[in-house]
Amino acid sequence: MNISGETGSGEHRQPGKQPGTDHAAFSALLEDSAEDLYEHAPCGYLSTLMDGTIAKINTTLLDWLGHERGDLVGRRTFSDLLTVGGRLYHETHFAPLLRIQGEVSGIALELRTTDGGRLPVLVTSTVKTGDDGRPLLIRTTVFDARDRRAYETELLRARRQAEHEREELMRLNATLQQTLLPPTLVNVPGLDVAAYYHVASTDMVGGDFYDLFPLSAGTWGLFLGDVCGKGAAAAAVTSLARYTLRAAAVYDPDPAAVLSNLNTVLNHEYNGHDPRFCTVVFGLLTPEGEHGGFRITLASGGHPPALLLRADGSADQVDTPGGQLIGVLPDAHIATATVHLAAGDTLLLYTDGVTEARQARTGNGDRYGDEALLDFARALAPTTASDAVAAIRDLLDTFGTGIDDDTAVLAINVPRPPSEELQ
Repeated sequence: MNISGETGSGEHRQPGKQPGTDHAAFSALLEDSAEDLYEHAPCGYLSTLMDGTIAKINTTLLDWLGHERGDLVGRRTFSDLLTVGGRLYHETHFAPLLRIQGEVSGIALELRTTDGGRLPVLVTSTVKTGDDGRPLLIRTTVFDARDRRAYETELLRARRQAEHEREELMRLNATLQQTLLPPTLVNVPGLDVAAYYHVASTDMVGGDFYDLFPLSAGTWGLFLGDVCGKGAAAAAVTSLARYTLRAAAVYDPDPAAVLSNLNTVLNHEYNGHDPRFCTVVFGLLTPEGEHGGFRITLASGGHPPALLLRADGSADQVDTPGGQLIGVLPDAHIATATVHLAAGDTLLLYTDGVTEARQARTGNGDRYGDEALLDFARALAPTTASDAVAAIRDLLDTFGTGIDDDTAVLAINVPRPPSEELQ
């Protein structure tokens, strides 16, 4: 019993087909003459003499162009079929390169049709030589590139559209970012204030924020913070945090109470499947009257420590240990510290975009770190608010593409008396 379905002769028969049917059909395909294959090939063929005069051209190319064979053979050159720009390229690049190399492949050109149209094509030419090595003629293959040109045009249109949309997104992000920052910092009598915001990527809105604003009884509030994440969600948290801090400070300006209020709001609003939190430092500025300078009480919720650059050239961190992230726990621990800012002293607040930046100059991508920033501040002291911010800007520029996160900087300085500045 033949379970394989093969005949005794070894042939495999399919139901409904007679033996030899497939072979006959295949043989019929091979009956096309070489001349017929040349004339009706799916691409254009032509042969030219070395001076470019057309010696032979197939029907396919004639049909594409709308010419009769007698119009071209022995009468026209290949360059005559090209557009003006194509003819110039042929004479200055194509033909010289063909003479040197003997072959040129895949060159994009345009042929003129009899109805005044243009046919985009890809051209490949080779030089046929005789037994003695002398060039005899040029064989050229022409491929219709209309579909490819349409694809490239559509691709270019899509790319331009994508670039336009990206530019529009960047403008929207920049506008949104500006709404999350104060347009200008308020003028505090007796203080020099400066701020800077470094955008790590124009494609995403960052979550850093800062502000300085007046409170009652001759006091001022300031804050600087960093929301976890980027984009629209982070921007929403940033907006909520800014307005909550301002409102809470009016209700009770005690820095610890202000951050506690913010913690309650964020924990209530974002304690679901997508929790959101931030690090914040809030400060209350109070002039010290006859003693001069300012008393600053800082409250920190998981934020990097502020830097105090003294007039005597020393610098150190303002210790606020144990402060917890704002918005994570229902009752976050808030760390506080009080410092006196005398003439020539500068307080520098910053987000971790600068300390988390990778150093290109080290070659191994190490993070910059808190200790490096403290050393930087010690080398900078004494300084002013504007000079401190300018120095941080220059520092950020040295990181190049090593900055992964936005950076906000806020500096306040008690100016020296004019008599001391002249010394």
